Amino acid sequence: MSIWEYCELLNEYVDESDPDLDDPQIEHLLRSAEAIRKDYPHQDWLHLTALIYGDTFSLGCVFDESIVHHHFFKENPDNQNPDLNTKLGVYRENCELGKVSIYVMGPYDEYMYLVAKGNNTTLPPAAFFIISKYDLYSKSKVRINVDEVKPYYLSLIHKYRPEKLKW
Repeated sequence: MSIWEYCELLNEYVDESDPDLDDPQIEHLLRSAEAIRKDYPHQDWLHLTALIYGDTFSLGCVFDESIVHHHFFKENPDNQNPDLNTKLGVYRENCELGKVSIYVMGPYDEYMYLVAKGNNTTLPPAAFFIISKYDLYSKSKVRINVDEVKPYYLSLIHKYRPEKLKW
């Protein structure tokens, strides 16, 4: 699955904590990316970094210690379930998103950091730091025309990342 396909897949996810539930998830991502693109027009790697930033993490397997506030998971019942408390949990090695259900919850930024690192992307080191440490959620209410900006972001994905990623 490509980054863009993953962004489109997020449209099926409803985050009840979002103040703007009526907007598709892809618009949340593009709002942040477009805001940064406007402020830093010549740093295309930063535009892509903003696009892939998010706030969910995988469920159904052991909680990774890199997750912010990892210690709070000690109280989660899944943490006591031996079937869910392994590296793969309910998943199988090299399963593909889109062909298997994956259960996710925030912070997605840590997961995307690991995906970016694990796929040998050519983003600069600053991008990895930003993905894992910063809130890039745009507070703007400006609607984004997805079809209009899609070719630009597809070109960035092609430039910095493999066509299909290992998730």
